[in-house]
Amino acid sequence: MATSSPTPQSSVTLKLLIDSKGNRVLFAEAGKDFADILFTLLSLPVGTVIRLLSANGMVGTLGKLYKSFESLNDTYIQPNVNKDILLNPSSSFGSSSSSTLLSLTDSGTSVPKRLYMCGSCYSHGSDERPGARCSNCHNTISRELVYVPPSAPQVGGSSSDGGFVKGVVTYMIMDDLEVKPMSTISSIAMLNKFNVKEVGALEEKTVSVGIQEGLKLLKASLLTNTVLTNVFLGNRMCVFWAIWPL
Repeated sequence: MATSSPTPQSSVTLKLLIDSKGNRVLFAEAGKDFADILFTLLSLPVGTVIRLLSANGMVGTLGKLYKSFESLNDTYIQPNVNKDILLNPSSSFGSSSSSTLLSLTDSGTSVPKRLYMCGSCYSHGSDERPGARCSNCHNTISRELVYVPPSAPQVGGSSSDGGFVKGVVTYMIMDDLEVKPMSTISSIAMLNKFNVKEVGALEEKTVSVGIQEGLKLLKASLLTNTVLTNVFLGNRMCVFWAIWPL
């Protein structure tokens, strides 16, 4: 069974069931830790996704849009606008769960969030650059506030659980990242669905998922329906390897 807590190296383990004949991942067995990682991806703002995947490597035009705003001189930016609102946006959910690799979201590039407000009329308690003019009284915004990030949604029987899903459940992760509770019956049903005739062709493989694997999962999830196969077996990549190497 997959472990339910990450190692000190900020990685979690995932058990894959592989069809060696078809060279594909049928599904993965995972605990709360990996399920939380996948669901946290849904909370990432578009700007954060682009930054994580590197603007220069983005397929389509969002990378260009990101780079154009990043390089735009402050002369053309509204005085009360902080570029980080778009370039380094905060997720709508914080996460106190140590299992969430989004430490991935700010791996090595985290900058403490600063909030300022007008010291005269106490308005503008949002992301403001010090020195900007208050739109209410037109005095200088200079009073720095203490920012307390939102806590993660507390799920399960105790507030210490954190994350999104309960920890006393084993989850089945499909190749296309569909997540469902795992059972013996569901496992057999999946083998029938994939028309697996030879049990001897099935292999079990345990892999470690760290920040780099998390980024690969994020990239692959935007490009293919065979995410686990592409990331952990390394095949079926020829279709998009040239346009977006992982």
